[in-house]
Amino acid sequence: MSSVVLLSGGLDSTVNLAYALTEGPVKLALTINYGQLAANQEIAAASRLAKYYHIPHRVIELPWLQQITNTALVNQGQTLPEPTTEALDQYEQASKSAAAVWVPNRNGLFVNIAACFAESLQCQRVITGFNGEEAATFPDNTPEFTEAVSAAMKYSTANQVKVLSYTARMTKKEIVALGQRLGVPWELVWSCYRGDHTMCGKCESCQRLMRAFRYLNLDLPAQFAKGEG
Repeated sequence: MSSVVLLSGGLDSTVNLAYALTEGPVKLALTINYGQLAANQEIAAASRLAKYYHIPHRVIELPWLQQITNTALVNQGQTLPEPTTEALDQYEQASKSAAAVWVPNRNGLFVNIAACFAESLQCQRVITGFNGEEAATFPDNTPEFTEAVSAAMKYSTANQVKVLSYTARMTKKEIVALGQRLGVPWELVWSCYRGDHTMCGKCESCQRLMRAFRYLNLDLPAQFAKGEG
């Protein structure tokens, strides 16, 4: 089956891209710029990955989404949460962190944009990067979400596009382990909420990635600031 992949350049979407390529052609990788702090780094990472995997890459600009979003993921005036490693598994703390970076209907919008391209390119699937850890506090990261939008797309797409995430029930440790087996080039990935020259090592996204690498006794990607880990 052929696919369109939503590619942010981060851990989850990159591993899903690599896995999708084992099952069939990926006709397009889509990266969405909605004014997120890490937009430039995400676009650059996704471009590198698309080149590495020899697939077409396109950036979709959604400036209006930034205008209606007032959380730390897009607003430099808001404080971006920096949870401790221990807090990652504490529901109350994780919920506060999730609320601080929530973007209105983000994943619902993204998968529907990708479905437009999938139908046009005669692809059967939209592949996205979800994970079981963040599904606890992000309902649009869950298998129930992908099942629901896939059901809707039976009516909204002529070829009944399905939304799929291979990693939706996996922990970050399991996702990194899968990426290792697939030979994912970690040096090309950007998995930080911030858009600095190096990954901060402090935001939730960085913390989850670092924990997974440490658990598997892997060296942290060079993108992390010196001294992290």
